[in-house]
Amino acid sequence: MSRMPARPVLQPELFAYSFPLRVYYENTDAGGVVYHAEYLKFLERARTEWLRHLGFDHPALARSHRVSRVVTALAIDFVKPARLDDAIAVGVHLESLGKARCVFAQEIRREDEVLVRARVTVACVAADGMKPAEIPEPLRRKMEAAI
Repeated sequence: MSRMPARPVLQPELFAYSFPLRVYYENTDAGGVVYHAEYLKFLERARTEWLRHLGFDHPALARSHRVSRVVTALAIDFVKPARLDDAIAVGVHLESLGKARCVFAQEIRREDEVLVRARVTVACVAADGMKPAEIPEPLRRKMEAAI
């Protein structure tokens, strides 16, 4: 059985964040293989925890800065399947940062095997109208340090 880190791991030299997960029965189809839509949940969970690692969370951004974050584009390659009870790690790497949007390169791995590669574009929007909004300055500073 593979070992999984107990906590998320930040590799400072790359500023790449890795969030550990276990594949549960609820994530799989009748054959014990992870259902394709579940990978999107895994990717989202890792980006949310990456944001929390930077010292921010979605409710606080909405409350303090009146913004939300939404996925505007997603490209995903399913390389190999994850299976029931696999210990996997979901990587998050900030690839680029604009005024209102950013692009993440993400991977889902089982030890050294790449299972999924994704490129996810996330935009900042005004919480009250869903119109594009600038990324709040305190968050932007933290994100710039991650590139």
